Amino acid sequence: MRADETLDCVGLYCPMPIAQTAKKMKELKPGQVLEVLADDRGIKDDMPNWCKTTGNEFLGMEEDKGIYRVFVKKSAQ
Repeated sequence: MRADETLDCVGLYCPMPIAQTAKKMKELKPGQVLEVLADDRGIKDDMPNWCKTTGNEFLGMEEDKGIYRVFVKKSAQ
């Protein structure tokens, strides 16, 4: 999946990956995709829930050797 921006949250633990994602999303334009890299397993539940709460679109997640690549599309709000 292609992203417009990448946010590296490797080494950060809850709630920092979500807090950093929220901050970065404010910089994006509606429709742009953010890729978040994280090694905190909590992101598997936290990111989909955060997207539901904020109205942003959870596009999916990939895992490779303990690193999660999460894709979020900024809503038109």
